[in-house]
Amino acid sequence: MRAPFAQWLGATNDITRTFLAAGQIPDLINLAGGLPEPSTYPVEALAAIARDVVERYPQQVLGYGPVEGLPELRDALATRFSSASLSLDRTNVLVTSAGMQGLDLIGKVLLDSGGLIAGQFPTYLGALDAWRPRSPTFRKLRLDGPGFEPVSALAGAQFAYTVPNFSNPTGKLVGVEMRQALVDAAHHTGTWLVEDDPYGGLHYDGAPAPRMIELSGRRSPGAPYRGPVVYMGTLSKEIAPGLRIGWVVAAPEMIEALSLAKQGADMCTSGLTQRIALAAIEAGLIEQIQPTLIDTYRRRRDALCAAMAEHLGEWFDWDVPTGGMFVWAVARDPALDTDRLLTHALAAGVCFAPSSVFDAASAYKQAIRINFTYNSPERLAQGVRRLAGALRTMTTGS
Repeated sequence: MRAPFAQWLGATNDITRTFLAAGQIPDLINLAGGLPEPSTYPVEALAAIARDVVERYPQQVLGYGPVEGLPELRDALATRFSSASLSLDRTNVLVTSAGMQGLDLIGKVLLDSGGLIAGQFPTYLGALDAWRPRSPTFRKLRLDGPGFEPVSALAGAQFAYTVPNFSNPTGKLVGVEMRQALVDAAHHTGTWLVEDDPYGGLHYDGAPAPRMIELSGRRSPGAPYRGPVVYMGTLSKEIAPGLRIGWVVAAPEMIEALSLAKQGADMCTSGLTQRIALAAIEAGLIEQIQPTLIDTYRRRRDALCAAMAEHLGEWFDWDVPTGGMFVWAVARDPALDTDRLLTHALAAGVCFAPSSVFDAASAYKQAIRINFTYNSPERLAQGVRRLAGALRTMTTGS
């Protein structure tokens, strides 16, 4: 008889496995994932860069590299995120194997078994999965809720987790006043404040809000930055997810701790993709493709919301997001179970992400997350029609 698997594996959400396996359904319209449009990947530019860096830097791209990341890339990221109010240098930057590794490392260095996380609610599924092995407890940060008080919300937590730019899953943009209040609370309580920002470059309407680490930098002048905000980013949404390049920008002592944890995880991020990322940043590749990316995603957002207004308004309420990848729709009837709806939707050939997977307790079942970046406007409309049909079947039996 073999020894059992670790207990935390039994705490995973069955719904997660359901919609991850749904890709095997023929002609399924996948509205569940946070997936970029593949045609936006700068294939020719990346192919040329890849060949060039392999030939020019064979030892760096094919051998082991520093745990903290390629020094030149760390310098480039420090320069990219420095501003008039935020002074960064290399010691503030860790290169990670995409954003997910950053979340995993945060859990390793800050979270004791059963420890308390103050998490923006609903909470990104990937973050919940990254921290699940430590069986944490969660304090829900309802940033737009009545009477929310940041200092008491952060006090006593091992860290606080936020996605202020077009939150996954809700698509909401946290306003400047609340950002400042959270930063002030982090400085007051000493609680680390994680600012996860994979969608910050995907603004469709209005001007970007200042990053929380910039607001914190005003209180911690001079390089290197030494404040409590831990800023995370990735190239997955602005260039291509297959590069698996992300970063953490934080106080030097945090970078040192994360680097120690990373050493025991993968030793170093791929030298090839780091060199490609550096060359892409230096060539301004993000800025070159961004107009096409923004135009494509804005049109798809508008197509999705128009189809939802036509077919789903009877059942759900939602806001049109000003950026990001998702529309969050809350059922008007609090008894509507979106886990159950998912079963009917899959039978109708469409998949979405139910709200239960964004709740550590899997108890919130009144909402759905719909992605608009991956499918064409026509396919988005078809997916919404299928979802409306699934709703009719579930609620009326017809």
